[in-house]
Amino acid sequence: MNSNKVLDAKGVACPMPIVKTKKAIGEIESGQVLEVHTTDKGAKNDLTAWAKSSGHELLKDTEENGVLKFWIKKG
Repeated sequence: MNSNKVLDAKGVACPMPIVKTKKAIGEIESGQVLEVHTTDKGAKNDLTAWAKSSGHELLKDTEENGVLKFWIKKG
């Protein structure tokens, strides 16, 4: 999946993946896609809920070798 920006949030614990995601999504235009990489297992629930509550769309999420990857379309 294509993304406009990639955020590396690996190795940081909650709430830092969300904090970094909020900052990064502010740096892209509406309709663009932010790709987030994290190793924090809690991020799956956190990012899903955050995207929904803040008007963004979680397009896809995968897990590969312990790294969770999310694609969030800015609302």
